[in-house]
Amino acid sequence: MSAVCAVALGACGGGSSKTTAAKSSRTTTTSISTTQTTPPPPPKPRPRPPSHPTLTPAALGSAPTPFVPAVHWRGQTAVWIARSTSGIGLLSFDQSLVVLRLHSGAIDAGGSGWRWGPSVAGPELRHLVAAFNGGFKFSTGAGGFLSYGRVGAPLQNGIGSIVTYGNGMTDIGSWHAEVPAPGMRIVSVRQNLMLLIDHGRPAASVGCDSCWGATLGGVSDPARSALGVTADGRLIWAGGEHLTVVQLADALLSARVVRAVELDINPQWVAAYVYGHRGGHGPLAPVAVTPAQNGVPGMFLAPYSRDFFSIDAR
Repeated sequence: MSAVCAVALGACGGGSSKTTAAKSSRTTTTSISTTQTTPPPPPKPRPRPPSHPTLTPAALGSAPTPFVPAVHWRGQTAVWIARSTSGIGLLSFDQSLVVLRLHSGAIDAGGSGWRWGPSVAGPELRHLVAAFNGGFKFSTGAGGFLSYGRVGAPLQNGIGSIVTYGNGMTDIGSWHAEVPAPGMRIVSVRQNLMLLIDHGRPAASVGCDSCWGATLGGVSDPARSALGVTADGRLIWAGGEHLTVVQLADALLSARVVRAVELDINPQWVAAYVYGHRGGHGPLAPVAVTPAQNGVPGMFLAPYSRDFFSIDAR
């Protein structure tokens, strides 16, 4: 009888040990399985870039600086700004991100019905990056004006020309020499005098101040401005309140410009701005590129008598 009990006790004890081991095995397996298959937390979504161009703190400053980012668009730098110790301001534009528009003024070229009129208005405001003055009055005979097939002043062979094509790219060169490019649809042309810089060299007459426009009071260093292009296609605006022709050309050459056209001169007609968008709310906030500039009434946001250029984000 004791043998039977021993067998029975052995059988009972053996069953309890196996059950406990099985439970422990299942628990361990389940724990390991859960640890291995738990997915990591999803990554935080990246913030969407603003739907409007944004200014950097450097754009708001006035201290001398080499080229630094001034305007961001779609997460990239679209515009750089530089200021010299002598008061020259420069803007560098990446044409893959921005496009140049030629605006008719209320008097030059005058009339109504132009594609881009005497102020930046309407939908263009949402993408406005910068704006700056155009060339001499057409009454001086210094060059022509064409916009979307309409002629405001006749184009002249050999004159320095700022040409924008249908693909949104702008080039600069002598009319019927370097420009226009064969087979390209022309959107606009603004001419002004001979080229100030060609093939990376200043014009032979660069030391003749009177060859580059009449100045108020006959001074040699009035406000001057110019637009150039680099070998890799960047547009460069340069201007200041007291510049000789040589100083203006040197500023452009320091920015690696290979061809350039002098734009308007004298304080009343030389100005450039970049524009803050206030987070996409409210009116735009113009910021002078050269803090000492005389400025343009309305800062190109109100009708202006003269032609000018705007730079819009693509």
